[in-house]
Amino acid sequence: MSGLDERGAAYENKFAHDAELKFKAEARRNKLLGHWAAELLGKSGDDVAEYAKEVIRSDFDEPGDEDVFRKIRSDFDAASISQSDDDLRGKMNEFMALAVEQIESE
Repeated sequence: MSGLDERGAAYENKFAHDAELKFKAEARRNKLLGHWAAELLGKSGDDVAEYAKEVIRSDFDEPGDEDVFRKIRSDFDAASISQSDDDLRGKMNEFMALAVEQIESE
């Protein structure tokens, strides 16, 4: 294999690795976000874990974070939970940072 081929393979491997880490971090962020939101929604026990799974599944509706945001925003609005859009997006960012930190420490 030539040096150029090796470099190309290394970039492909890095891209695949980064994509996998991003997917894992987003899924973990959504789980953390789901647990946080479930608590605010007054859920307990098994309902917390089930709600977190709903949040994780909502991320498969479309690319990006808007589907997750809309899911929680809608649930908060239906339950009259007072959280601003900025607060919710801030929590999403906070939990993403925590998820990345957790994955990197594994």
